[in-house]
Amino acid sequence: MGFGGSIFLIALGAIFAFAVEADLGWLNLAVVGWVLMLAGVAGLLLTLHFWNSRRRAVVAPVRGDRVVSEQVVPVQGDQVVEEYREVRRPRRTV
Repeated sequence: MGFGGSIFLIALGAIFAFAVEADLGWLNLAVVGWVLMLAGVAGLLLTLHFWNSRRRAVVAPVRGDRVVSEQVVPVQGDQVVEEYREVRRPRRTV
């Protein structure tokens, strides 16, 4: 959903819950507002969680055209697994 969508839902829900006093009979706008605010907060928390859990790779040039990213060492049970990635840049055509 993203930050913008989440904040929009929170703002729209707050408007429905606190500012609008319309009587529709079959629809309670205060409840709709609270549901929208809760959906916005849930979307914001999920966005923050996924934004912070992304793997960040530090890329540094090593010996010519090779690029080596940061090594990540995950632990699986009692074993340590080392991961190494190498990314090659395409050669320049002149």
